[in-house]
Amino acid sequence: MSNKLFFEGKWKEAIAQYQKLLEIQSGNADIYWNLSYCYRQLNLLQEYFNTLQQGIQLYPTEGRLHFSLIIDLRRNGHIQEAIASSEKANECLPNDYTFKILRYLIVPSIYENQEEINFYRQRFTQGLQDLVQQTSLKTTKEKNSALLGIGRLTNFYLSYQAQNDIDLQRKYGKLVHKIMAANYPQWVIPLSTPKLKLNNKIRIGYISHYLHSYSGTLWLTGWLRYCDRSIFEIYCYYIGNEPDAITQQFQEYSDVFHHIHHNLSAACEQIIADKLHILVFPEIGMNPQTMQMAGLRLAPVQCTAWGHPVTTGLPTIDYFLSSELMEPENAQEYYSEKLIRLPNIGVSYPKPNIPPVIKTRSDFQLPNDAVIYLCCQAPFKYLPQYDFIFAEIAHCVPQAKFVFLRGGLLQSRLKRAFAAIGLNSEDYCIFLTIPERLDYLMINLLSDVYLDTFTWSGGNTTLEAIACNLPIVTCPGEFMRGRHSYSFLKMLGVTDTIAQNETEYINIAIKLGLDPALRRIIAQRVSQNHNRLFDDKACVAGLETFYKQVCSKHFSA
Repeated sequence: MSNKLFFEGKWKEAIAQYQKLLEIQSGNADIYWNLSYCYRQLNLLQEYFNTLQQGIQLYPTEGRLHFSLIIDLRRNGHIQEAIASSEKANECLPNDYTFKILRYLIVPSIYENQEEINFYRQRFTQGLQDLVQQTSLKTTKEKNSALLGIGRLTNFYLSYQAQNDIDLQRKYGKLVHKIMAANYPQWVIPLSTPKLKLNNKIRIGYISHYLHSYSGTLWLTGWLRYCDRSIFEIYCYYIGNEPDAITQQFQEYSDVFHHIHHNLSAACEQIIADKLHILVFPEIGMNPQTMQMAGLRLAPVQCTAWGHPVTTGLPTIDYFLSSELMEPENAQEYYSEKLIRLPNIGVSYPKPNIPPVIKTRSDFQLPNDAVIYLCCQAPFKYLPQYDFIFAEIAHCVPQAKFVFLRGGLLQSRLKRAFAAIGLNSEDYCIFLTIPERLDYLMINLLSDVYLDTFTWSGGNTTLEAIACNLPIVTCPGEFMRGRHSYSFLKMLGVTDTIAQNETEYINIAIKLGLDPALRRIIAQRVSQNHNRLFDDKACVAGLETFYKQVCSKHFSA
């Protein structure tokens, strides 16, 4: 009965039934797993964590209980508990490489203060050194455990510390490559580029876990849509499994489309069989299987792009396809790959389809007379050293309301920042959960100003805000990942709201908040210049010039 309710998705009823069952018997690991899952679905986090801990007490070698506990403790801002749990998991399962990685390399998703960033970076640096030293790949069991470990995790959160990651990424990339080489020695040998006769097409492959409606790959459809089919043949490899209308587009724009999910060997074999000239990973560092495959040599030339805008550190990735508008002059210093600066923003982003305004502020319990500043980034993009900015804006714009769409974890930090200048954050900060895309776009259309994040700016979110004609306040950072919005506004030719420093950012935000006429003027200019930014073909021409240059020496008469 418990399991029947569980599989029907009746979470509350299943919880009651599982609890009755546990009163009678101690149950088994599956019961604790299922019960914790029910609590997770209902967002009852404390009950969720307690259930996992109870299950671990009884079944200390049940890896999935440990893994879920550690990952979700970290995700919800409980980093000390996550570290303690990873150490316990490592004691219970000393031969499981997954828990070695977690023990040494776990970093917070949210930081309480700037000192924490430095502390955890030093911890990661030392941990990576220890992990490399302790990684043994002598036996088949060790090789397999290491392979499974890097197939469950990436070092995704490291790059949100806003520092130059090239050295750490190189060390981690070298480790990933070593593990992949130990397991698949046949797929790390350098490949010679297939010779091209006069009428042959250059075969370009694109591989991703995210060939569906996802911010990290939406832009890729433009590269494929405007591809010169007389010269190039497009192969797409979809290794995820959430097909939707965007997946359909990828299929339509491909000469050959393979959907091979959760089968690394089969995907690799297919790519090798297709004898590509160039293989492109639109993003590396978000999905573990993508990272594993990128650590192999599956095509003579391998590239990544800014779906995840950080160097991979992998010795098997040759080029990083970036944007001339986003990259600072000294950018090559931040990449292990050879940096290619494609024209404009480097990608051809399709203009989003924006619906008419069919909801009002009252539908979201937002006051009509407020100046709404939209803060829609993921919480890990907000670093503590910039919290004061919201309070400073509120100090000068009494009607300000900062609408955070995913920022619940930031509440305690914001409370401190506002209190520091004698304000109550609850008077200004609103935290909404918007599960539906239509509602998300409505919030954009009903807002007054979009506040970009420092050090890691909005990509997809900024482009959609621009499509909604929302004035964007941004300040370009040191690295490309902090310069997306800056590049979009440069391309639009609307540069009035680009700040050079924090003080200027605050002043621009205040000025926009106090002057509705100025907001309307900016919005109108944004609207008039959409065609400069969306569906850009110049970057595709630049991309294809690069592809031809890379392959040119292999053409034969």
